[in-house]
Amino acid sequence: MAGSGADPPGHGPLGIIAGGGGLPRRLIESCRASGRDVFVLALKGAADPETVDGVPHAWCRMGAASTGLGLLRDNGVADLVLAGSVRRPTLSAIRPDWRAAKFFAKIGYRLLGDDGLLSAIVKELEIEGFRLLGAHELLANAGVPEGPLGRCTPSADAAADISRGIDIARTLGGLDVGQGVVVQQGLVLGVEAIEGTDALIKRCAGLRRPGPGGVLVKLAKPGQETRVDRPTIGRQTVALAVEAGLQGIAVEAGATLLLERDEVIRTADTAGLFVIGVRVG
Repeated sequence: MAGSGADPPGHGPLGIIAGGGGLPRRLIESCRASGRDVFVLALKGAADPETVDGVPHAWCRMGAASTGLGLLRDNGVADLVLAGSVRRPTLSAIRPDWRAAKFFAKIGYRLLGDDGLLSAIVKELEIEGFRLLGAHELLANAGVPEGPLGRCTPSADAAADISRGIDIARTLGGLDVGQGVVVQQGLVLGVEAIEGTDALIKRCAGLRRPGPGGVLVKLAKPGQETRVDRPTIGRQTVALAVEAGLQGIAVEAGATLLLERDEVIRTADTAGLFVIGVRVG
């Protein structure tokens, strides 16, 4: 239940393993508002420096699992949330320490898709004694209901593109490839893979066809570990969609995190772009 929090303050600092984007900072601000302490383990090469400004934190590279686990324990962390984007590196680029190497040998790093890898990480952290929480459990008013969020609604053509996008996104998600697809007038301009949603939108800007713009459709992967990888959109997503000439954005109702709700709605309404929550069967 979004915004309720998994437990009241007083259970030690919330540990935040922080990647890029605005979600880690939103969690920090939410904890401050509720009076809960935080400790941020910021991932080198992923987290933004401003994310950890003014809060207890340490930087850790992704392959230094032993160091990271030690830092979390030394700072009294029992509850843990993984938040923010991380571009998946190659195994050689990670330079795993002994603890990470042991984990990768157990799971078969190269054979797993992103969701499979995240699910394995969650299980490993639980084995280590941490309680994993989802960002949606800690943020108020971050869910997306069914229906339009602002004044704009899809045209009949856009609704057809949404329907086609849902079919494609579900197929991609079932293969653990990505969460998003851009469809224009029935044509698939691009699908999300390792580059992420923002890069997908930017790429599709150069592939736009004449006529009404396309639609970004973003869904949760079937059966995915929603505590660590919920579909997420924010003001930046809307701004990029406007620049790319899209008509709108359709996300899965009840499964998507919405950051900066008021700014998202205001930006979309000003540009005449719809943002809508859709139910997926």
